[in-house]
Amino acid sequence: MSLKDKIAPAPREVRLAGLVTALPGLGLIVFGIVLLAATGQSDAPRNNVLAEAVFYVLFGLAVLGCAAGLAAGHTWARSPGVVMALITMGVGWYLAGPSGLPGPGVPVILVGLLIVVLLFRQPARAWALGQREGESEEEAAERGGLEGRAARREKDR
Repeated sequence: MSLKDKIAPAPREVRLAGLVTALPGLGLIVFGIVLLAATGQSDAPRNNVLAEAVFYVLFGLAVLGCAAGLAAGHTWARSPGVVMALITMGVGWYLAGPSGLPGPGVPVILVGLLIVVLLFRQPARAWALGQREGESEEEAAERGGLEGRAARREKDR
C-alpha cells in the first residue's frame, strides 16, 4: 500500500489542526521525560514518579497518534482531536488562573482554541459529514453522510 493510499482527502483546516495537535503531544512527552530525569530529586516515592512519567509519555503518544490521523485526513481522529483541544484549553486555564502563570497559560489556551476553531470550520464539518458539493448538511445526513462517502470511495476503486 502506497503512502498516497493511506492519506485520505481532507481540507487544509483538518491537516493544519493535525499539525497543531502535535504540539501538546510533544509537550506531554517532554514533560514525561523531564519527570523521569527528576525521579531522584523528589521526596515522592520513586514508583509514583515513574508511574506519572509513564502516564504522560503514553498520553503524549496517544495525542500524537490523533495528530497523525488528522494530518493524514482520517475522520476517526476528529472527535479525539476536539477532546484533546478541550483538555489543552483546560490545562492552559489552570496555568493562567489558579497557578498564576499567564505567560505559559495563555499560549496553551490559544493552541487549544485554534484546534477547536480549525476542526469546526465549515470545510472541516463538511468533510466529517461526507458532504458533497452544493449539498446541505441535512441532505448529507439523509444520504448516509460518512457511510455514503465510504461507499463512494469503494465504488471509485
